[in-house]
Amino acid sequence: MHNRRNAVHLLVIACLLIGLVTGRSFFFTLAILFGGILFTSFIWSWLAVRWIIVSRKTRARRAQVGRKLDETFIVQNRSFLPKLWLEVRDHSTLPGHRASQVVPALAPRRNYRWYVETPCLVRGEFELGPVTLSSGDPFGFFLSPRRIDATSKVVVYPATVALTHVDMPMGQISGGDAQRRRAFNVTTNAAGVREYVPGDSFNRIHWASTARRDKLIVKEFEIDPLVDIWLFMDFSSDSIYEDPILERIDGIGPLIPTSHHIPPSTEEYGVIIAASLAKYFIDSERALGFAAYGPHREILQPEHGLRQLNRILQILAVARSRSPYTLGQMLTLETPYFTRGTTLVIITSSLDPSWVTQAQILSRRGIRPMCILVDSHSFGAPTAATETLAMLRLARIPTIPIRKNDDIAAALAQRPL
Repeated sequence: MHNRRNAVHLLVIACLLIGLVTGRSFFFTLAILFGGILFTSFIWSWLAVRWIIVSRKTRARRAQVGRKLDETFIVQNRSFLPKLWLEVRDHSTLPGHRASQVVPALAPRRNYRWYVETPCLVRGEFELGPVTLSSGDPFGFFLSPRRIDATSKVVVYPATVALTHVDMPMGQISGGDAQRRRAFNVTTNAAGVREYVPGDSFNRIHWASTARRDKLIVKEFEIDPLVDIWLFMDFSSDSIYEDPILERIDGIGPLIPTSHHIPPSTEEYGVIIAASLAKYFIDSERALGFAAYGPHREILQPEHGLRQLNRILQILAVARSRSPYTLGQMLTLETPYFTRGTTLVIITSSLDPSWVTQAQILSRRGIRPMCILVDSHSFGAPTAATETLAMLRLARIPTIPIRKNDDIAAALAQRPL
């Protein structure tokens, strides 16, 4: 474009000089003609990106690694002039998101749409947009860009592995005392009846009492007398080991995917294990709590239901191993109020012996810790996990070691050491 435009500039100058030397009006007319073409082309290119509306429709603001994010783009020409061509360049931060498109000739009051399916390869929170529109004149002298700064966010949850069985140590699943606390959801423990109030679900109506009293009576439920399960995910900065070839967005952000396999990082393995266990326990209708410093303190009290799972996946989607607190400090800070019989599942790759000591103290208080140890040595750490495993065995803390390239579902189904 610059070469074409410079050639016309030279022609205009040459015509003016020849006209001044020869005095012939033809050359002045020719210079005005070339100048008029340049001016018209500039106005055309400016108008080419005006009165254009670009809209994007994302089916969901939540996605998951291994699934696809669906988007629809619509370009509308609201002007009375046709658009010869338009280039829509998308600047989203979602890896692998290729939504840019060259729109063909667009008649007045017409629109053009296209669909984009993006495979989600890495967890995290990403920005969709902004968008840059570009177009030009028919002669190709000018290119006019226009930036549309509208953006939106999409969160990609970590992948989960389908778990059919998790071999928890005997006595850690059931056997808690009656809680004597009312539950907002339906449980297996009916505690009594009361009159219906607006907002009560119809599946709580006790029809025998309703028929007897001639008014709506609903059942009340108590929290199940099962022990709570807590997931503790370690995101301390000194516990992460990953393959040196891995690169992150902006150095500390999400990993840049290199394949469809789990990235060779203890952080990613730990996140997938935590997400899979959370889904397994929630699907089993267990009350699940969650704690992580990733690096901000995130504590979710034990609850049932899909909403709790979505909260955990939301935290895991954006968590990074940048916490200055060690796992031992985290256990010290977050477990003083745990009741006896609580099951504590610790997911870590840390070889620091201090957290094992703290877990042993919790065991003496009647809390039942269990460790899922991601073997950092298999990811390139210089120290083997032999000593840590020996300490855990000596402290009688059930442990499941998981190494690089292990089948996570099969590893979690095995009997703890």
